[in-house]
Amino acid sequence: MVVVRTAVGAASALTVFALSGCSLVWNCEDTTAERGEAGVGVEVEDTSGRPTGVTAEVVDWRLGPHPQVPDEGDHVHFRLRFDSAETTSRIAVDVCAVDTERVAVGCRTVHSKEAFGPNGDRAADIWLAVDRPEQVADVLVIPNDQSYVGRTCEEDLKDGGGQHPPAPAVVGDQL
Repeated sequence: MVVVRTAVGAASALTVFALSGCSLVWNCEDTTAERGEAGVGVEVEDTSGRPTGVTAEVVDWRLGPHPQVPDEGDHVHFRLRFDSAETTSRIAVDVCAVDTERVAVGCRTVHSKEAFGPNGDRAADIWLAVDRPEQVADVLVIPNDQSYVGRTCEEDLKDGGGQHPPAPAVVGDQL
């Protein structure tokens, strides 16, 4: 008789567990956002493709030796300005030096917290080393916010998953 009560009690507990929306099987899904269209100035998008209220713009760029390592030859020196209604925005975008075909010859992720220009102009002063600086025709910003570093399903089946930014841009990517 005791065995029957235990089995009935366990079945009741499982029924309550299932009806409450809890399950022993986790349904974790990772999705990756599509890469947005690169430009000299872009409106930064979240992982769902919606505007964040932040713009990022390459204000100017030039080739020249980095003052701390002049023996390395020319680097790409550019200024990236972040404009936002809120001053504490945590945004990160990929910036790439590209050739005439818009193929990346060097890329770097730039965080808005790096932008602290004179008079509060929110411009980051960045140096980028590239293998062949003579190929650089422009410097472009990719609008996807790269600041979200959420867990993947592989890392955490229970709390991972969801929408993630596209893979960061790398040398050879067509922008």
